[in-house]
Amino acid sequence: MSRYAPVPFPNVRLEGKFWHERLETVLDRTVPSQHKKLGEYGILDSLKLPNPPPPLRFPRHGNGFTVQVFWDSDVGKWIEAASYALAHRRDADIEAKIEAAVDDLEKAQAPDGYLNCWYLGREPENRWTNLRDNHEMYNAGHLLEGAVAYFQVTGRRRFLDVMERYLDHIYATFGTEAGKRRGYDGHEEIELALMKLYYLTGERKHLDFATYMINERGRTDPHYFDIEREAREGGDGKQRYVFANYEYSQSHKPVREQEKVVGHAVRAMYLYTAMADLAAELNDPALKRACEVLWDDVMETKMYVTAGLGPSAHNEGFTHDFDLPNQTAYAETCASVALIFWAQRMLHLDLDGKYADILELAMFNGALSGLSRDGEHYFYANPLESDGTPTRWDWHTCPCCTMNVSRLVASVGGYFISTSNDGVAFHLYGGIGSTVEIGGQKVALKEVSNYPWSGDIRISVDPETPAAFDVKLRIPDWCHGASVSVNGQKVEAKADKGYVTINRTWAKGDTIALDLPMPAERLYSHPGVIMNAGRVALKRGPLVYCVEEVDNPGGRVQRLKIKRDAALEVKTEAGLFDGVVTLKAPATAIDEGEWSGLYRTTPPAEREANLTAIPYYLWANRGQGSMVVWIPEVV
Repeated sequence: MSRYAPVPFPNVRLEGKFWHERLETVLDRTVPSQHKKLGEYGILDSLKLPNPPPPLRFPRHGNGFTVQVFWDSDVGKWIEAASYALAHRRDADIEAKIEAAVDDLEKAQAPDGYLNCWYLGREPENRWTNLRDNHEMYNAGHLLEGAVAYFQVTGRRRFLDVMERYLDHIYATFGTEAGKRRGYDGHEEIELALMKLYYLTGERKHLDFATYMINERGRTDPHYFDIEREAREGGDGKQRYVFANYEYSQSHKPVREQEKVVGHAVRAMYLYTAMADLAAELNDPALKRACEVLWDDVMETKMYVTAGLGPSAHNEGFTHDFDLPNQTAYAETCASVALIFWAQRMLHLDLDGKYADILELAMFNGALSGLSRDGEHYFYANPLESDGTPTRWDWHTCPCCTMNVSRLVASVGGYFISTSNDGVAFHLYGGIGSTVEIGGQKVALKEVSNYPWSGDIRISVDPETPAAFDVKLRIPDWCHGASVSVNGQKVEAKADKGYVTINRTWAKGDTIALDLPMPAERLYSHPGVIMNAGRVALKRGPLVYCVEEVDNPGGRVQRLKIKRDAALEVKTEAGLFDGVVTLKAPATAIDEGEWSGLYRTTPPAEREANLTAIPYYLWANRGQGSMVVWIPEVV
């Protein structure tokens, strides 16, 4: 197990242009506009338990389910995102809004500690009767994460006290002891939230309950979801299970026996995040091995090139190996955010750069694409091809992705560096500053770069007094020919598990120069991904690129074909999105204008053309238009 632990995000200053701009947008626009939407859609009012309850804003589906059952989670995630924002810049108005929500939650809490506003306001007699579908512990988990974040930033523990009373109720209700229910939630989340609370408080009961939840999942003698379903018959039994098997909630077998990633993508990623946390905390080799097997399954057969997860809208998740359609890709923003959580935990199990590679890929592509440049529009699904129909929306009937991407950006500093007693490891680059403790003394660190546009990186290492320790530098898997020097003297850049380790006695003024060559390159799919046969994707550094109609006028971009031997020109566009790097290449274009009828026996005419590609995360920020990641290639 790794001895390294991440440096908390409040201790990392984002100073580089890329992440500083995204952070400021979230602080100034995203968090305030999200609160406004929570009010407009009645989510904040639901905390007040209006009596009588108003008509449903979102009617029940045919199976009896309404998204309003998890409104509490949206409030919890907003509080978490807003709290992370406060760590960067205190804001009295945002703090007052959080306090108002906490007021309502505290008043809503039942005398026995139970706190779920859907059930307290509408179905008090039905609480804990449908863990399979109705998200009670999922809601509790997101509220708990919000309470932990708010306490960490402000020191105010009223919300945390509310949630700990709720947890005492949950602990008294569920477990393996006589008289308790051996249940767990259909939507994993509380497990990873409990680990955060355990790390904060050190109280063993939180670790023990998280362990119970992981160990109990998938026990089938009998299955708990069958027990509660039978108990509901004649009452709430009319609510049918949408999915015919328990793979949807990863409860089809005990977690240590699972070898294939199945079901709902976000649920899976939350589960695996908690499993990795527990594997590290309990030094559990079987749990660690299960995480590694499941990781390999995702990487080898199920992940989009953008680190998107889940091809199917039907189950918001996985289908079969190599099923990665582009235009119908679901690739939920939440799933990529949750993949980042899992990757970070796996990284700290072994400090293996392959996990940081995926963390970075998901961060710059699958997750960041979910938030618009203006900070107030979103994608729930992130397709890799578009006919121009999809547009970013300002809210959603299920707004989980909105706060997931904002809480990620507001806490992104926490993914950059880790420390141990004898070293510091740099996982990401992009311009940061921090003061950390290594071997009992403080060390000031400053990383300066224009990453991800450039791989020219400078790191200053300033210990209080000269001291010997390791500095580990991640060399991304996409980089070939990296070079490293210290104070102008070249050092060997041979990486072990993705990291170059420099061990020396460091003194004030020491500077590391790291050069990561970043040429544009082509990527090809495994032949099993039949949707990408004869196609190529473009990538530079950590960024996946796409071809968008606004940059390639003349019709849908699907008409374009890139030449296999064409050089890829890397061009800095200072006037585009405040400065980005585009890729340009010679291409051919099908002439749609001369076509008539649906089919004919002669091929379409083609002409020479030029192709321009932009980073995928930026697509759909300039109006509607077609887009493609996987481009047809001609020899």
